[in-house]
This record gives sequence, structure tokens and C-alpha cells, in this order.
Amino acid sequence: MLTISQLAAYAGVTVRAVRHYHQIGLLPEPERDASGYRRYSAGAAVSLIRIRILANAGVPLSQIGQMLEADASTFAAAVEEIDRQLGDEIARLEASRRQIAQLAAGDRLALPPEVITYLDRLRDIGVTERVVAGERDSWILMSARWPDRVREWMPSKVAQLDDPQLVRVYRILSEIFESDTGDDARLVEAADIMASLAEQAYRSGEIDLGEVAKDDLPFDLLDALAVETDPRVERLLDLMRERGWDGLARLERLAEPPTNGVTPTPPARRRRR
Repeated sequence: MLTISQLAAYAGVTVRAVRHYHQIGLLPEPERDASGYRRYSAGAAVSLIRIRILANAGVPLSQIGQMLEADASTFAAAVEEIDRQLGDEIARLEASRRQIAQLAAGDRLALPPEVITYLDRLRDIGVTERVVAGERDSWILMSARWPDRVREWMPSKVAQLDDPQLVRVYRILSEIFESDTGDDARLVEAADIMASLAEQAYRSGEIDLGEVAKDDLPFDLLDALAVETDPRVERLLDLMRERGWDGLARLERLAEPPTNGVTPTPPARRRRR
């Protein structure tokens, strides 16, 4: 009665779609007539229209055949399940859209809002964008490893920026890393302040990260990232070791402060990966 082209046009699909439905067994393929052409019945048109409606509604082709043969209650249950799956997919796509919308913001990609507040505070105290970018990438590494802990740490991190000594360190490093040449005297000044702050934190117990400190890999990555960002960080690491501290992201004491004028031998450093 109908050629494949007529059938496809009537049902609102392409000839290619009809042939695909034949290949996957969704639409029976009629016998050829005496002229060698396939002729489709009115019933085939009805089936194809139903297939098109279900497919357009988001029903996977793999499920359409079963639904066409199902009774009313089974069909209704299948529709309900498909609706649930579509709801989940919509939620996933909406989350993806929100992430895409954040791409233009730069800092907000892969970072919780608490960290964004911290980065903005760094800008407020005069930290350059190059140093802020390094901080951003570091917090991306930390947020991937400890998403919940990072949010807990941020209030104290923001509060620390009220310390003039820490602000001084950030400004010194900003000035150094914005220049094209090394400035050893400024790096020494930064290391002196950092060592003093580390000593204060050590004495007060603030430097203790608990179980997190046992996770070597992220801290090794953080220090490696700092060196990759600017090779002069290697010199800063050396200066910190001279002052009894190892690392940047996780400061580790190499030796107790001198007592009675005698400097104790530092314990062996952990092996860096």
C-alpha cells in the first residue's frame, strides 16, 4: 500500500530511521511485491507513529518494543520508570549547566564558595593575580582530596589574613614572582617570617593537621605545583629547611630549637616522591 518513502513521510520520520528500526527488529520488514518493492500496510504506519512518539518522548529504542506489546498496567509502570530516569538526567544536565556557567568566572571552577571568599580576600590585601592563581590551583588539588575538610579550614584561613606578618609574606612573594630576576634577600626575609609564623603555630598546636597530615601524595603535589609555578620556590624551600622546617603546604619540623647553645641533629627527612 505504502512505499518506504511514503510511510516515513506520513509518520514524520526519515527513511533512514525506518531502515534502522528494521535492523534492530523494532518494525517488521514486509515482503516485497511482484515488482520487487516493499509495501507497508496501514498497521505498519500506526506502529511507526507509535514508535516515533515514544522515541520523541525519550524512551530508549531498546525499551520501545516491550512497551508496544505491554498491557496497560505494565505500560504505565514503564512510563513511570522512564519519567524517573529522565528526571535524573535533567538534574545531571542542570548541574552541568551550572558548572559551564562558572567557567567564565575562572576561580569558581572546581572550588567551593568558601575558597572563593579566601581568594578574594587575598586580592584585597594586595596579592597579585599570579600568586592568587597559584593559590587557586592548590585549593583545587585540596578540594578534590578533602572536599568537606576544606570548608572547615577556610574560616581560620581567612582569619589568618588579619596577621600583618602573613600579609607581609604574601606581598613579598608577590613582588618577587612578578619580577623576572631572583631576589635572594627578599626570599630570605620571607623565609624568616614564615619560619617565625610556623614556630608560633607549632607552639599553639595550630600546625597539627591530624589524620590529614598522613596523606603524603596531595602535599607532595602541592609543593611540586609551587615549584612548577615558579622555580624560585626551590630556593624558598631550601631556606625553610635551613630554619628547621620542611615543605610548604605541610610544614614539618626538622629539629627542635637550639637549647643551651647546642643545636640538636635534625631527624631524617621523609622521602619525597
